[in-house]
Amino acid sequence: MVFNVSNKISIGSSKSIFVHNGFTLQSLQFPSVLLKTPKTAGVAYASVAEKSIHDFTVKDIDGNDVPLSKFKGKALLIVNVASKCGLTSSNYTELSQIYDKYKTQGLEILAFPCNQFGSQEPGSNSEIKKFACTRYKAEFPIFDKVDVNGPNTAPVYQFLKSSAGGFLGDLVKWNFEKFLVDKNGKVVERYPPTTSPFQIEVYIMNSYRAIQLGRHFTLGSRFSRCMTKVGRSLRLQ
Repeated sequence: MVFNVSNKISIGSSKSIFVHNGFTLQSLQFPSVLLKTPKTAGVAYASVAEKSIHDFTVKDIDGNDVPLSKFKGKALLIVNVASKCGLTSSNYTELSQIYDKYKTQGLEILAFPCNQFGSQEPGSNSEIKKFACTRYKAEFPIFDKVDVNGPNTAPVYQFLKSSAGGFLGDLVKWNFEKFLVDKNGKVVERYPPTTSPFQIEVYIMNSYRAIQLGRHFTLGSRFSRCMTKVGRSLRLQ
């Protein structure tokens, strides 16, 4: 069975207060589109276009080097996680369930702890690992704590953000923002923190049914283009 992942999703309003770099996003109404800005032509973007996620090596939660090239041929859902966020329970629970369901079909979830949003990931790597693996039975890879914004941004997140800028620019907005990477290591999706993993799964299944059964949708040209694009770019084997 082959699954294809969609690139549009409707998002409701968030009641959380997001504070970052001195500004607040309160009761923010996320748009019903992917968090992506038009790509700017030029030398700087060309260097990003030539890279893939597989060019990077990161450290796992135990301090071991992990070349991301080991995930070639797999779809990746990359998430900046935190242990003390209002989004923690729902996201860890749903990520674990989705991983259990699709890990044998070519999906990997890569979790990167980050303490930049409300200091909601204050623990050591060993504490983070114990929390995720004991409380939520997380089996997907968890990596070393990183910065996702600012001067010390991890190189892998520099790549992710440069490949798919958000509607407020390249900044990651809060815990549990999600990047979807295709089997060739290219970013094809970016979802805001309030997009639940189960919402993403719904579009995985809808895309699969639409393409496999040859159904014609009348939900608008954007949705139709999304189905066509995803059918070509990303598959879970």
